[in-house]
Amino acid sequence: AVQLAESGGGSVQDGGSLRLSCVYTTPTVSMGWFRQAPGKEREGVAAIFSHNSPQYADSVKGRFTISKDSPQKTMYLQMNSLKPEDSAIYYCAASNSWAPPLIPRGWDFWGLGTQVTVSS
Repeated sequence: AVQLAESGGGSVQDGGSLRLSCVYTTPTVSMGWFRQAPGKEREGVAAIFSHNSPQYADSVKGRFTISKDSPQKTMYLQMNSLKPEDSAIYYCAASNSWAPPLIPRGWDFWGLGTQVTVSS
């Protein structure tokens, strides 16, 4: 099984930035970031694939950037211009095959999550 470990969460003010990291043990075809706010369903944020362009949720386009450093086995999510509605637990996910970019179902492996809180 692929193990994933997120870090980089924290508390920032409206308009601030954070960079999340996800260290993984084994490369996979699909990797992504999801988030879940209290009382809400888990939703896709961004995804990156071996042979396709990254994909983003409309709510984060232009503000978040997903990237991967393969030699370091680390995936990143650079989050700029953060808004209070971005507050959630952010999860790293991976799949050994193609997974639906922004839909939680279909992803094989999950990290434990890291909390992001944006205050107004």
